[in-house]
Amino acid sequence: MSDSDQRPEGTPERRRAPRAALRLSASIREPGRSRTGARLIDISTHGCRIEATSGASQDTWVMLSIAGLETQYCRVVWRCHEFAGIEFATPLAEAVLEQLLQGQQQLSETSISELRSIANRAHQLSVHETEDRQTLTELSRKCAVDAVVEGLPLGEAKQTQP
Repeated sequence: MSDSDQRPEGTPERRRAPRAALRLSASIREPGRSRTGARLIDISTHGCRIEATSGASQDTWVMLSIAGLETQYCRVVWRCHEFAGIEFATPLAEAVLEQLLQGQQQLSETSISELRSIANRAHQLSVHETEDRQTLTELSRKCAVDAVVEGLPLGEAKQTQP
């Protein structure tokens, strides 16, 4: 099922590129502050979603360091609790993104469990939020779907093992 299948009718697609689920360690640094740990939830050529304790607010420019990539100059597009949407100042080349994703072709059981946990936390937060409910609901849905999609091959592999 594509993201367009989940949007309300008549709502334009905001994404410029498809996202891929992954769980990579990263760090984020605001101007004049020290680095803070972060975890990527998903990524595309134009940006990513992260989970971080950084207090960077919407429209703040930050440096995002992801293992395997050059440090990226980015803008925080949205921020809600510990989650943020990040837009790269310069989109990643398709080849660079593909290389990054090669090692992430099948997420581990731990990563899938983390996606489920994010989906549950985002859902719980959305129940109590009014202002950010749509953002949290979308994040919850995306992580839950990614966990199921990524978990299917693991489940099939376990069933075929003697």
